[in-house]
Amino acid sequence: MTKRGRLIVVLLVLIVGGYFLYPTFSWYFFVPQETKDLAAGSKEQIKEYARGRAAQDMRELIDLVEKDAEAAIPADFSYLKKLARDNYRASGNTVPSQWNVAALLNGFGSQQEFFAALEQYYREDLLAMKARSEKALQLGLDLSGGMSILLEADRNAYEEKLGRSVTDAEVSDAVQQDLEILNNRIDQFGLTEPELRLQGTSQILVEIPGAADPERVNSFLKGKGSLAFHIVDSEETDKVVAYYAENPSEKYNNDGSLRQPDSLPAGRIVAGVYTPDLYGIDEETGVSVLHEEVGLDGIHIMEAVTSSDPITGQPVVNFQLDNTGGEIFYKLTSTNVNKTLAVVMDGKVKAQAVISEAIRNSVQMRGFSSDQASDLAIVLKTSALPIALEVANQQAVGASLGEDSVRQGLNAIAVGFALVILFMVIYYRRAGLIADLALVLNLVIITAVLSAFNLTLTLTSIAGIILTVGMAVDANVIIFERIKEEYRLGKSAEASVKAGFQKAFWTIMDANITTFIAALVLAQLGTGGVRGFANTLATGIVTSMFTALFVSRLVFDFFIQKVKINRLRISWRIK
Repeated sequence: MTKRGRLIVVLLVLIVGGYFLYPTFSWYFFVPQETKDLAAGSKEQIKEYARGRAAQDMRELIDLVEKDAEAAIPADFSYLKKLARDNYRASGNTVPSQWNVAALLNGFGSQQEFFAALEQYYREDLLAMKARSEKALQLGLDLSGGMSILLEADRNAYEEKLGRSVTDAEVSDAVQQDLEILNNRIDQFGLTEPELRLQGTSQILVEIPGAADPERVNSFLKGKGSLAFHIVDSEETDKVVAYYAENPSEKYNNDGSLRQPDSLPAGRIVAGVYTPDLYGIDEETGVSVLHEEVGLDGIHIMEAVTSSDPITGQPVVNFQLDNTGGEIFYKLTSTNVNKTLAVVMDGKVKAQAVISEAIRNSVQMRGFSSDQASDLAIVLKTSALPIALEVANQQAVGASLGEDSVRQGLNAIAVGFALVILFMVIYYRRAGLIADLALVLNLVIITAVLSAFNLTLTLTSIAGIILTVGMAVDANVIIFERIKEEYRLGKSAEASVKAGFQKAFWTIMDANITTFIAALVLAQLGTGGVRGFANTLATGIVTSMFTALFVSRLVFDFFIQKVKINRLRISWRIK
């Protein structure tokens, strides 16, 4: 490859690395801790906060108008000017030449519209922060804490499912299968290096580092991922809707669940219809009366993938049924043309559609949010849990090492890295500076890769980074010693550098490839901290070879051929 080509490659790596590193850098250095804590909360908590702040701001502005309608708009509310201006223009009114709090408030048709604008501001800001946090490099449980969830097997539901009593050994075997399925789900969900382990014979302890979304975690940890298709009884639905409207106190039981009316015919059940609100939280928007008999069970789904509707852009889930499921579904849809089919997930009606024609193997369903569609596809692909799990305990856990231990560890890393850099400069002089440049670039690229793949940084991961720094230094030392040997033979600086890199190439490659193979084996067979160490080590090996063999060579060639340096300063004994 030409020098210009190598320079372009290095620049592209830096640009891509900077792109993936920016979310991590901005999240940890520019986002206030208070905002981080808010974004780490559940969507319910974000909803409560956004509405609370909107109400607070609304009262404050109304008080300002009552005290002094000509008062200037506080800086915190300047974002509302654009919305008010657009409202003035849309309604055909003259936009005020001088803005004050009264003009701002008058720019909204009603207090409800004004409140909605305030809530939207806080909602979009926090949801955007939540999305940004998911792109940042996550810290492990030992560095930042996280969530601890204790799942317990539902023995009664398992016995009801099998139609007989079960032994402790059968429950233990089913829980072991659950553990394997959850491990598979976690890999596909992209959660950050969680720890899953058996607790006794009927419990599973899950520890997830970082600010995981509790709702999403629960949706697949305890979620049965159950999906069923039911035929809707439209006539009975109209009767039940009218009954609930006339008797609102009869709609819910004391625990908040829907009450089944006494007048409901046998073989019919009432289920809530849910759609995601602006926060992505399922909100009940109505009820439907369903045939209690399941038309098609989700166990017949072989494959589930998500995509977007080409017209509306809404997320859809495409299901592929097995042969048995295809026959069942064909019979169901062919005998119920022009009737409504409901998609019921975990007891909630998530989508309804009128059957216009018979459908056999391929099914496409709408009515899910993007996250719900993705999560449902993963849960279905990784199979249902043999025994249902319930959350016995869920709590936030603090960093196991404590701030002092983390600080001491980071200080040790910084001191060690500084000593390595200092040694290279002292021993190899100008060439040492080139090695130090490669080392710093190596760390930047490693961090960028960890951020790009949402990997987790733990103390074991940091150990892997330090090991790769040592290996990167070792690669530079081998190269420099080869160059020195060639230079002592009387070769020119350019010839010595070329020969030194050529002769060191396979020595470095052989050593790193064997270590890389070991890291891959650890990543496949290890769990938790071991896998984190292996992932970081494998990443570091690749980046260290790139910086040592590619970047260092480019810098050497630049100084020798462009700056015209004819004498190498690569050792105190070689001038």
